[in-house]
Amino acid sequence: MPGAQFKPHIWLRAETKPQEQRTALPPEAAKSLLDAGFTVTVEDGPQNIFPLTAYREAGCAITAPGSWTKAPIEAFILGLKELPEADFPLVHSHIYFAHAYKGQAGADAILRRFTHGGGTLFDLEFLLDDNGRRVAAFGYWAGFAGAALAVQAWANKKAGASSPLGTVHAQPDEGALISAIKSGLENLDHTPTLHVIGAKGRSGTGACAVAEKLGLPLVAWDMAETHKGGPFPELNDADVFVNCVLLGAAMPPFLTKESLSAPDRKLSVIADVSCDPTSPHNPLPIYDQCTTFAEPCLEIEGAGSPLHMIAIDHLPSLLPKESSEDYASQLLPHLRTLDNSSGNVWVRAGDLFLQNTETLRIAS
Repeated sequence: MPGAQFKPHIWLRAETKPQEQRTALPPEAAKSLLDAGFTVTVEDGPQNIFPLTAYREAGCAITAPGSWTKAPIEAFILGLKELPEADFPLVHSHIYFAHAYKGQAGADAILRRFTHGGGTLFDLEFLLDDNGRRVAAFGYWAGFAGAALAVQAWANKKAGASSPLGTVHAQPDEGALISAIKSGLENLDHTPTLHVIGAKGRSGTGACAVAEKLGLPLVAWDMAETHKGGPFPELNDADVFVNCVLLGAAMPPFLTKESLSAPDRKLSVIADVSCDPTSPHNPLPIYDQCTTFAEPCLEIEGAGSPLHMIAIDHLPSLLPKESSEDYASQLLPHLRTLDNSSGNVWVRAGDLFLQNTETLRIAS
């Protein structure tokens, strides 16, 4: 890492994942870094919820999308979602959600690009404090968005819609989203019961907030209710189930196709906010692919009556402005410490990268 006498260069790359409008560095956060002596370069990302003019007015250098490949070698390349698919070696230090440390499909290929190029991954999911807790997370808005879409899908199914959800688009704010869902619930004969597992975590708190704002019956479970291990037949008694458990060690599944085949099942829509279907630790082993904003629901086959799954891995993009500002407020204090050489979250994240690539580096 750079010595303390030099402030780092942060290069905000343009997001390329379809409909990903969030950013890890809104204009106000970028200005804060500039005022502290950092260099900030921003790619012209047409998907960014914040206008390029706001970055220019803040004093950032503006460059073409995708030009991070030619950035100075000392620059930290900052993003959120995955890099565009390619196989060239990665020579920079990258800060983003790589989804490469839990045995996910394609993880080794991602990590090999770093080992071959001499770059380093600082995975945003594993920026941890001294107690092992993430220092910044989109969790609240992921849970909020997942629960909101699940209730909306349930209402559409109840109203006889041909599809639970059409293409999903980002909303201007939370109020507009909640108002739209309330309109869909108004003429139905009953409101759905929402069952949340992981209710005390960040994403669980967001999911429970949806139930409160919509006035829905809520079953909120956390470790005390799940310690016995699943499958949990109680999930069949809810209309909507939202999984907000942060994946860690292997655990018994919360549900299976067999447990869902009960003839009296009410459960109609599942939102898997954790959304890690290729992980061997996935507690919902009834699906194997994520859904998207373009096709937000998939039907689970072999579970009896119609059951739909929402498994979008960038749910907070439903509310990109609010979620970006919230996330950046958590991340910014740590970005300011990038020039420290020891004893902070970046050192721990770098050590974790080395641990996860040790075998790959030996093999190469």
